Amino acid sequence: MNKIWLLLVALVGLWGCSSVDVEKYRSETPVLDLRQYFNGTLEAHGIFQDRSGEVVKRFTVNIDARWQGDVGTLDEHFTYADGSTQRRVWTITRTGEGRYIGRADDVVGEARGEEAGNALRWRYVMALPVDGKVYNVDFDDWMFLMDERVMLNRSVMSKWGFRLGEVTLSFYKRGA
Repeated sequence: MNKIWLLLVALVGLWGCSSVDVEKYRSETPVLDLRQYFNGTLEAHGIFQDRSGEVVKRFTVNIDARWQGDVGTLDEHFTYADGSTQRRVWTITRTGEGRYIGRADDVVGEARGEEAGNALRWRYVMALPVDGKVYNVDFDDWMFLMDERVMLNRSVMSKWGFRLGEVTLSFYKRGA
C-alpha cells in the first residue's frame, strides 16, 4: 500500500511540474510589452469554470493601469453576473528584461511573471474565500497579446497539484 501511495504522490508532483516554458513564444508577434499594454483604461470579460467545465461565474473587469518607470499599478474593479463586486489593486515591478513581480492584497507572497514574444506567464498563490473559509490556491496564468487592443488570458487553478478549474479572460484596451 505504501508503494502505491508513493507512486501517486510522485505522479501528482510530476503533473504540477510539467508545463510549457514561456521562451517557446519568443518569436511570436506582436511582441508584448506589459508596461505598454497595461497602461491606460482596459476592460475585460471573463468566466470561471470548475473542474468539470461548468461555468460557475461570469464577470467584467474595468482596469485603470498606470506606470511610473518600472512600477505599475493596476486598479481592477470586478462586477459579477450576480451583481456582487470586488476590487483588486496590483502593484507590478519590472525586475529585469521580461521579468516582473506582482503584489496584491489577496496574493500570498509575490506573483512571478515572465514575458517572451507575445506571451506572459504569471505564477502565484491567491487566498480565495469560499463559503466562509479562505483557501490558498495556485494560479498558472498565461496571457497572449493578439493585437494592440486584445489580449487573451487563461489561468489554471490548482491545489496540491490537483486542477480545480480555469479562469478565461478577454482584455480590450480602449483608445489604443
